[in-house]
Amino acid sequence: MVRASHVIFGTYGFWLPNDPRGSWSDFVGAWELARFGKATRVTTRASLAWRSHDMAARLAAKKVLKYPFVRLTGRQARAVGRGFGVAAEKGRIAILACSILPEHVHLVLARHRSKAEQVVNYLKGEATRQLLKEGIHPLADLAGSQEEPPQMWARGAWKVFLNSQRDIRRAIDYVRRNPIEEGMPHQRWGFVVEGNERVG
Repeated sequence: MVRASHVIFGTYGFWLPNDPRGSWSDFVGAWELARFGKATRVTTRASLAWRSHDMAARLAAKKVLKYPFVRLTGRQARAVGRGFGVAAEKGRIAILACSILPEHVHLVLARHRSKAEQVVNYLKGEATRQLLKEGIHPLADLAGSQEEPPQMWARGAWKVFLNSQRDIRRAIDYVRRNPIEEGMPHQRWGFVVEGNERVG
């Protein structure tokens, strides 16, 4: 039985469909990106971030995106966290671990009445609203006078269902370590349900 899920979602431009390390995409939708190769479809659910690759080619591809790729500042990341807190309270979402990194987010979510994809979309929405409210949306300069800025999140999310307490504990530990392994300080969020590894 699924008790929780480990989800990862990126900001706009974080992981392209033709990323040289592999992706979960079937096609490259933008012709500008297609110059850098076909979609690199893989079926594994394991993280691909560690694979060696041509970083210069990956960065060159990012430069031809329709909008600048999004990299959150510390201030923006804290606003995203406040948005997650609003979502957790309003949606009764039990977040067991959270790391908000400049280009992607890691979460461990206890099982919810809604599908994990719906929960992720709700979290993204509240985070976006918080950034707009605070006037620090990363793509705000691209909005017209009567328009909202372009979408700052990549579509979809990577997820792994967690069926045992051991799996949940391992995922929580991984998410907690993630900022430190990226050379950032440990993160502590008020909305995270601390010490609640036993769920379901």
